[in-house]
Amino acid sequence: MAPKTAAGRSRVLAALHLLLLAPGLAAAFNYADALAKSIIFFEGQRSGKLPPGNRMAWRGDSGLKDGAQHNVDLVGGYYDAGDNVKFGLPMAFTTTMLAWSVADMGKFMGGELPHARSAVRWGADYLLKAATSTPGTLYVQVGDPNQDHRCWERPEDMDTPRSVYAVTADRPGSDVAAETAAALAASAVAFRRADPAYSSRLLGAAERAFELADRHRGSYSDGALSPAVCPFYCSYSGYQDELLWAAAWLHRASGNASFLSYVRANGMQLGAGDDDFSFSWDDKRAGTKVLLARGFLRRRLPGMQLYKAHSDSYICSLVPGTGSFQASQFTPGGLIYRGEGGSNMQYVTTATFLLVAYARYLRSAGAAAACGGLEVAPAELAAVARRQVDYILGKNPAGTSYMVGFGGRFPRRLHHRGASMPSVRAHPARIGCDEGFRYLHGGAPDANVLVGAVVGGPDARDGFVDDRDGYGQTEPATYINAPLVGALAYFAGTAKY
Repeated sequence: MAPKTAAGRSRVLAALHLLLLAPGLAAAFNYADALAKSIIFFEGQRSGKLPPGNRMAWRGDSGLKDGAQHNVDLVGGYYDAGDNVKFGLPMAFTTTMLAWSVADMGKFMGGELPHARSAVRWGADYLLKAATSTPGTLYVQVGDPNQDHRCWERPEDMDTPRSVYAVTADRPGSDVAAETAAALAASAVAFRRADPAYSSRLLGAAERAFELADRHRGSYSDGALSPAVCPFYCSYSGYQDELLWAAAWLHRASGNASFLSYVRANGMQLGAGDDDFSFSWDDKRAGTKVLLARGFLRRRLPGMQLYKAHSDSYICSLVPGTGSFQASQFTPGGLIYRGEGGSNMQYVTTATFLLVAYARYLRSAGAAAACGGLEVAPAELAAVARRQVDYILGKNPAGTSYMVGFGGRFPRRLHHRGASMPSVRAHPARIGCDEGFRYLHGGAPDANVLVGAVVGGPDARDGFVDDRDGYGQTEPATYINAPLVGALAYFAGTAKY
């Protein structure tokens, strides 16, 4: 609802414009170059047999026997961050966000679209194997994280246990199974035109993974898997958010009205009525509401108005000066700051993606975000998103890019095993478990440049220490980069509405 007087609305808009046009927004970056680098990063995180032409040339094959002790092929997929474990929950979320980026922003990617699709396919291929190799079983993790974290080894050298973990009807994991379903369904959308047969296969696997998640409810971190997934990727938010998220993606992928009926019947029970102000590998509520709001804005689907209202609440919390509840703090330099420990940048990139995606949904419907007494136009939301992107790329008090390899100044001491140690090409001899710690604790710059990696980022006062031991600030992760791919694609394609 707009202010009652034109003068009042003008004053609010003027204040908002001053905030949005703070120093930095006008600075232009080569978003196309940043987009290309953000996608190359995923080639540095690949596990398995690397294809010819893998552009992170210092990487080698790894994990080639994953799953063999269970007579199942679990080769491939992504290492989540700076270690050598394949965690299913963040990998599935990474794949979902890469696929959403391709589905919504692919038209802005130009020559990077094939590379972006390859990044999606690398994750989706692994998840297909994890979901379909053994009936009634979803493989959700490869690698014992407790043993892995006792070593500092290149993935090509690792000799820690490649333990395999799974969820079944008797050992439920609705959160990870539903996120896997969402990833497969979103990937089906991303490949609908480029590879219809592959898309159909992905959708079928997504429906079966969702059935396992919904019929046999429970959190994967509450049972026998807890020692292997906690505290690394515990499902702190529960599994309800993933069930609604997966149903929303299955509806978009299939057009099957039964999934929309599921949303209508179960939405409130699964958190649809709750405002939520973060979006991450753990908590899908804000992303689900924006995705469902798309259906209301595009086709005025009955019963979906609620999701538009809650999307507005989330989005408005990111826009300074609107008078809305500000769930996120901002650093003095203007970066969204959640203050929840660990990597802050993961919340920045997911929020940035949702700002851009929602702005496009609103614009296509000729609508705006209702922020208290102010209607905020799509262009204003895109401006807020661009401010975050520009901060990441170097327009910040430290004058540093938080994307490795972008600009003249960027982090050079990543909390990342492969980047920190000599490559297998430069040092073919094995570097053992304990021997590697001299690279972790040493102050030398990384032996290899993990191009495109976005690190955890600065603290609440814009401070950043380029220290490999400070994993909260210097560790990259696939789920930091994946949402940023979509936002960068948008700004590479069009810097303004």
